[in-house]
Amino acid sequence: MQWIQNQTTTGRISTIENGADPREPRQPGKWDIRSLLSNAEVVAALGSGLLMLVAWLTSQWSEPLSVVLYVISYAVGGWVKAKEGVETLLKERDLDVNLLMIAAAMGAAAIGYWNEGAMLIFIFALSGALESYTMERSRKDISSLMELQPETALRIEKGEMVSVSINKLEIGDLILVKPGELIPADGKIYRGSSSVNQASITGESVPVDKSVGDEVFTGTLNGEGVLYIEVTQSAESTLFAKIVRLVEEAENEVPESQRFIKRFESIYARVVVIATVALIVLATPVLGWDWDTTFYKAMVFLVVASPCALVSSIMPAMLSAISNRARKGVLFKGGAHIENMARTAVVAFDKTGTLTLGSPVVTDFIAGEGWDRHELLGISASIERMSKHPLALAIVQSAEKEGAPLQQVENGQSITGWGMQAEVAGVTWKIGKSDILEEGTGDPRSGAISDQDESLGAVQENRQHWLSIRNTLESEGKTVSVILKGDSIVGMIALQDAVRPQAAMAVKRLQQLGIKVAMLTGDRKATAEVIAKQSGVDMVFSDLLPEDKVTHIKDLRARYGHVVMVGDGVNDAPALATATVGIGMGVSGSGTALEVADAVLMNDNIDEIAGTVKVARKVQRIIKQNMIFAITVILTLIAANFIEGVALPLGVIGHEGSTILVILNGLRLLRSSR
Repeated sequence: MQWIQNQTTTGRISTIENGADPREPRQPGKWDIRSLLSNAEVVAALGSGLLMLVAWLTSQWSEPLSVVLYVISYAVGGWVKAKEGVETLLKERDLDVNLLMIAAAMGAAAIGYWNEGAMLIFIFALSGALESYTMERSRKDISSLMELQPETALRIEKGEMVSVSINKLEIGDLILVKPGELIPADGKIYRGSSSVNQASITGESVPVDKSVGDEVFTGTLNGEGVLYIEVTQSAESTLFAKIVRLVEEAENEVPESQRFIKRFESIYARVVVIATVALIVLATPVLGWDWDTTFYKAMVFLVVASPCALVSSIMPAMLSAISNRARKGVLFKGGAHIENMARTAVVAFDKTGTLTLGSPVVTDFIAGEGWDRHELLGISASIERMSKHPLALAIVQSAEKEGAPLQQVENGQSITGWGMQAEVAGVTWKIGKSDILEEGTGDPRSGAISDQDESLGAVQENRQHWLSIRNTLESEGKTVSVILKGDSIVGMIALQDAVRPQAAMAVKRLQQLGIKVAMLTGDRKATAEVIAKQSGVDMVFSDLLPEDKVTHIKDLRARYGHVVMVGDGVNDAPALATATVGIGMGVSGSGTALEVADAVLMNDNIDEIAGTVKVARKVQRIIKQNMIFAITVILTLIAANFIEGVALPLGVIGHEGSTILVILNGLRLLRSSR
């Protein structure tokens, strides 16, 4: 114990000395002046503005020096955008907004409007830097938890601690995690108990108490207890590894609306260039303008007609929404899926592990006449302790919860396809499927005993009584096992996969949004209908094979439109791929389901699906607002330029100001709770 205390103290001191206590919670999405000023584009833009101001002041007494300062201001503020524009022109043989803005600034300088050109460069560079910064912050909100992954772990080898890279950890290794340290691997607690802060993985704000046998995840924060953890996942298979892959996909995925805007930008930029050249060539002979007026209005047109605000209408909002959902434990692989989520008409749930917890619990324990329920439960658990079957584990857990006394058992063995057998105090006991109650079925060992078998005389006498009880339990969607002492049935156990506590509320919230909810399951009809009644779904489809789920998803899409499928198993993968948006369960889900899914519920909280639909719909509203606003500003400034005339500084402020406003409008989603 003294050794553990010493090691714990050492771990705490090293954490503080390194200057980064992992217990300090992150504040994702929060504006930070220091991080803003550390962005190179922001610094360049501000430097450009400062040089512009100095050049303007210098012009009062030295015109040549002011021109030199303006040139430096142009270079500092416009270098990044000019580089991007030239790369687009050379590599993609295309025009973009960057070249239009640089051309307008150079044009203004050519006719002596150095300050106006510098102002254009400054505001354009600032708006571009702001957009880059906010996109970077949005991406960081998604991937920030990756920074919490420790690089090393303390592995127990022959009774000693050895610091090893987490990549060298293997399944079955025993590691030590001290209080206040980050957990370096997915595993189960072998010894010890503590509260674990899982906010980085599941989004839960309250630490969760963990004890022997409980699962823990990489990157979560150990509380005040010492934990010995048995590694259950290799480094590349942990939740962290899954998140890394998802983030990489999210950053590369572009929504259809953004792809359209990108194509539109290319065509529109060419139109603006052609219109500007035509204006320069034709304005003097057709409209009678002098050269200075013509060129000035052409430069104003080049500025105000550029689609900067339109181009910025989508991605900042989309990335903000992805960031918003990531903080709630919903990780999207890209903006395209947010876009599709907004159109959801039906949400289809798999049953096991999705609407339910995926692990059975004892719902009814019925002792036969003359038997003490507590004693019989203890005997049943004593026998089932030798099995790893989920039903057996549920019976053991029920006995432990009720404090039922366990017995010494001998000659325990599994009866393949039926259940367990063992001796307690010299008497043979069997626990297994209730199908022995059916006419024509027999001994659990062979499955071939008839009603005439004398050894089952007691079973035959009680058959109708127990059949009636079993049928009642099975009509409630429960799995029923019988308890045999020798040849007599002395009890019955009913088990059922428990519905998730938030399932009914999750379904109700979806229905309040006008979304229909379906359940697709391979379970039999009686079980499916019970779970459907408890959760409140609108449609139930049972007895389904994986290909049947695909067929139903296709039918739902044909009838209603966009369908979201939520599942966790390998058998759900085809349906997840067929749906408009597939959502996998991050904690309980299989690797195949997570690979196929378009989004992942990292904390398995299905209640967040309705909130995600609301955020997705809000994104669409914001994008529409941005696009309408951007188009209105562009048309207004173009009209004003030709009707009354617009000063270049006002054109710059109006155009670039609208760009900044649409970016800030999109960033509202970072703060949105839903």
